[in-house]
Amino acid sequence: MTPSVSGDGEKAQISVLFVCMGNICRSPLAEGIFRQGLADAGLSDLATVDSAGTGNWHQGDGPDPRSVETALKHGIDISGQQARQVTAEDFDRFDLIFAMDRSNEATMRARAPSSRHHKIMLFLDHTLGNRADVPDPYYGGVDGFDDVYQLLREGCSELVSRLEKELRHPSE
Repeated sequence: MTPSVSGDGEKAQISVLFVCMGNICRSPLAEGIFRQGLADAGLSDLATVDSAGTGNWHQGDGPDPRSVETALKHGIDISGQQARQVTAEDFDRFDLIFAMDRSNEATMRARAPSSRHHKIMLFLDHTLGNRADVPDPYYGGVDGFDDVYQLLREGCSELVSRLEKELRHPSE
């Protein structure tokens, strides 16, 4: 994870993309949780954050109401997000691309130029050292969204902690 240094030579910048299948459950939650973590750490101005889906079924839709409800229970508003599909430009635009599960990781690697494969990582593997999927809560109840929220919060907290060190002290 190497942030790029901006033109002033002092502030490092990094761009992060969270990816799930439809961009209405897991990746919008991850985006919201990560944005909040960055804000809490005073790093919002040093990072670009977005989310997308490997599929286009929900293009332009807001997050699943259960994701919105779960985020709001924790003081995070993701209701303004809109689903979009990953584009070819995303592989150049983002420094870190986090797939929520191994299926989406494989899809991303199949679509990305081989020179960009190093950017694509399984979220829980990179953040918590656990080569496991963030489960898709879409076909279940609200409890599944709560469980996913907790996993994402734990992983995003670890990611913010790591990035804080790199963004505040890029040359160390």
